[in-house]
Parts: sequence; C-alpha cells; structure tokens
Amino acid sequence: MSALGYLATPWPGEDGGPQRLQIPRSGAALGLRAGEKLGCISRRTWMSTMTLLGAPGEVYLLTHSALRARLGLPTTACVERIDAQSLKTLDRSPRLAGGPMWPGGMALHRNGDIYVVYGRYLHRLDRACQPRAKLRLLIDEPYNSFVILDNGLIVTKNLSDKTPATLSVIDPETLQPVCADMACPEPSIARLSASGNTVYVVGVRSIFRYHWRDDLSALVLDADWRFDYIGQSQQSYGWDVVLDGDNAWFMDNGRHSYVIKMIGNGVSATPNRLIRVSLSDATDYQLLDVCGLSGGSITNPPLIDLQRGIVIGYDSANRHLQAWRYDAASKALTPLWHKSAFGCASHLLLYPQTGELVINDYRRGGEEVVLLAIESGTELARVRCGGQMQGVVFPSPGWGRDFYWSSMDRLTRVFVA
Repeated sequence: MSALGYLATPWPGEDGGPQRLQIPRSGAALGLRAGEKLGCISRRTWMSTMTLLGAPGEVYLLTHSALRARLGLPTTACVERIDAQSLKTLDRSPRLAGGPMWPGGMALHRNGDIYVVYGRYLHRLDRACQPRAKLRLLIDEPYNSFVILDNGLIVTKNLSDKTPATLSVIDPETLQPVCADMACPEPSIARLSASGNTVYVVGVRSIFRYHWRDDLSALVLDADWRFDYIGQSQQSYGWDVVLDGDNAWFMDNGRHSYVIKMIGNGVSATPNRLIRVSLSDATDYQLLDVCGLSGGSITNPPLIDLQRGIVIGYDSANRHLQAWRYDAASKALTPLWHKSAFGCASHLLLYPQTGELVINDYRRGGEEVVLLAIESGTELARVRCGGQMQGVVFPSPGWGRDFYWSSMDRLTRVFVA
C-alpha cells in the first residue's frame, strides 16, 4: 500500500489510504468465533462522515452541518477526538468554515497534524483538534476531500458536473498552493485517488491521471492514459476509483436522487456497471453489468481483495450485491456469489487476514451492519445500529475487535460480544 504521505497508523485517511483499498494498514482482524456475535453502541451526530485512528487509542470523528444549506447559507464542519470505547467527545474543534455543503474529508499527515477539506476550505488542526491554519480554496463550490501524495503534497478538487473540475496542489506546511490550479479535461463528481505521486480522476465520462513532476513543480496530465467509459452508452458518471497496483476499478451510473436511502433512487434507465482499466494500458478494460437491472446506481467504490482475487460490486438502487473471482493472468472475471434484496450502499471494510467483509444492509426502514465471509458470501453476524438513513460514507477499524460505522445521522461502534 502506497501511502507515504500519511501518518503510519492503521487508518490515517478515508478508505485506509489514497488507493482506496478499504483495508487496515496494520492491526488485528475481528476474528469472530463460534458462539460470538456483534454488539454496538451509538450516538447521534449532525452528519458524520468518517473516523480516523491516530496514536494507539486515538480516534477522530469528522461531522458537518447540513440544514443551513437548504436555506442557502454556508455550512461548517467539526473534528472531535472521541473516546475509543464510549464515543464521548474528549476534544472538539471550533466550527470550521466551509460554505457549500458536501461531505468532506479528513486525514492524518505524516507530519502528525490533521487536515480537513470541507466546503471550499482546507484546515490544518493539531491533535487536540485546535486550528493551526486554513486556506480558502479558489472556487465557490464544495471540494470533495483530498489525497496526500507520497511526497507529502495535498491534492484536492472541486465537485463539478457541468464545468471542468479544477485540481489544487497545496503545501502542507505553508497551506499555500505550490503551482497554479489546473483545469481537468471534464467535470468530475468522484473523489480523487492516488498511488505514489500520481493522481487519478474519474470524470463524468472518462478516467484520466496526472503525474507530479518535481522538475516542473506541477501535476502533468498523462496524454497516453485515458479511458472513455461512457462511450455511446446512456450511463451516468462514475464514482471513486480503487487502485490495486495493476488496475483501476470503479462503478458507473452514479447519478441518483438519494435523500434518506439509495434504494429505488437510481435515475438512469440502464444497469450500473463494474469497470476495470489496466494501469499500464488504458485500452485494456472490462465493463460488466453488476446485476443487469435497469435503474442501477451507486455512490461509492467496489472492493478488491488482492489476497484472494475477489472483486465486490453492488447495485444500491436495486439492492444487489455481487462477488467475482478475478484471475490476474487471464483477466477473467467469473461470478462467485450473489445476494439480492441486500441494501448495501456505503464504503466497505475488509480484514484481509480473515476475509471478514463489513458491509451495510438497509432494511425494515433502518441501518444494519453485516459481517460476511468474502469467499463464500456467508453471513457471519449482523447488528442493527439504529440509524434511519442508509449509510453512504466511511467506516474504519477500531483499536481492538471492533470498528466504527458512520451513517450520516449517527456514529456506531460495533464490537465482538
């Protein structure tokens, strides 16, 4: 896992790092045994987005306001250091300036500080959640999080579906741009991903990448690597991309009408698709329907189990979950197992040592978190955490046999009981 710009902790940023592999960088698995089950405690939040792990025992929570956005007013974010067991607040930042509302992002930089991109601001905080500096970003639109390159630079992007998106590269120490902002070839909704010092952008119709050039002090568009995944189809835009070292993986039909849940809220007439693009040759690709039903839609990335050669995709609008076996030599994707009437929509969490997959299932008007065996799809345990919204944001592991689940209206700690 390439994440040299991040603090060396089990979970220093969303999805565990800029490649979005959704696996812990270190630490133990849940290791659920016969006779054990999952329990949980939760607390209400404004709008929880993610948790991070700092030094042993440190847990940080990012939340933001939302109601003000409906009135056309600027919104704010907040970072808390919380008790790892009880979820009670230990330290809290002041309200952090944001502006336009969209769930932002938070990461622990290798310099030890916390960085937050929310709305049109980048904030730097100390580990007691107190502000050290902030930067007002160029465009009056929400910036949907950021990545930290291996060289330590921060790269962020505005969320745009009509005008070309703009990349900004920020020095983490001075919080000033290190080069002029760069206009992308097209708009982009998805969050950025990165590997080493290369940034990947899923635009509204193609995926492309930029390499950081020390000699130019700038990101440079790779003119030889770009894939138009929309083509002549009626698909809508893709979401976040997972980088497994050899391939880029993401899903399309990202446009939807989510308010409380993803179920039934796809707006495209077509099925959503799993997409694979080789990192060495953008003409080497695959496009597969997840379940083949019309109105398919998602908000988040697939999951790739590198150890077992398994790919997990889903259709949140139609409640389908699909696993494929991926053969790296032949590049064949073979259906492995499938679940229907399964309300998954959030970012996922995989414990690679045990193959335990953490996923959500929205049913009976509420959020449940489920532990599956990734090789067979067997349900190992589930727990109802009480949220009324279907989660579409970020979980993280805990410090023991536990993990944290953010589902917009609450934060839940799920543990082995």
